[in-house]
Amino acid sequence: MWIYEKKLQYPVKVCGQNLKLANYLFTQYGGPDGELSAALRYLNQRYTIPTNEAKALLTDIGTEELAHVEVITTMIYQLTKDATAEDFKRAGMGDFYAIRDGALFYSDSNGVPWTAAYIQATADPITDLHEDMAAEQKARTVYENLIKLSDDPGVIDTLRFLREREVVHYQRFGEALRIVQEYQQQKKIF
Repeated sequence: MWIYEKKLQYPVKVCGQNLKLANYLFTQYGGPDGELSAALRYLNQRYTIPTNEAKALLTDIGTEELAHVEVITTMIYQLTKDATAEDFKRAGMGDFYAIRDGALFYSDSNGVPWTAAYIQATADPITDLHEDMAAEQKARTVYENLIKLSDDPGVIDTLRFLREREVVHYQRFGEALRIVQEYQQQKKIF
């Protein structure tokens, strides 16, 4: 179904270890408005979208969101690489270390595990596309907040890239919404 190119969508270059910043990034890893939730939401919703063009758009964006999971994961990994138990403790992440050591786990920045309850789907394409547009706006806001929390130029650069992709996705979902609305008007579906 997909061709996988073995490189990140956007290069990740962090300045050094920063566990507090890594913890903040977990919200986009396994949080309700994070990249995993978005990818699974869009790839699931595409099955009830009535037009091939809009369905393809959800597939494209859902796939790109999986690439964003990879980018976020890489940043978190680089920011936590070679951290000791004491490093995690100093960063206020001793509880994370106690359970996970340095392993990544789909959770938000508060340690709340990812859940499928984060994924919305109604089989009403208009409702779902509005949900998707809102999800992209929430992700954009979170990226803006993460940029404000960071002092790492490499992380900020990558977060800006991801933020801009959320803006593009929002616009593309707007296109899909128009396509579906036109389809429903032609078919007299309300």
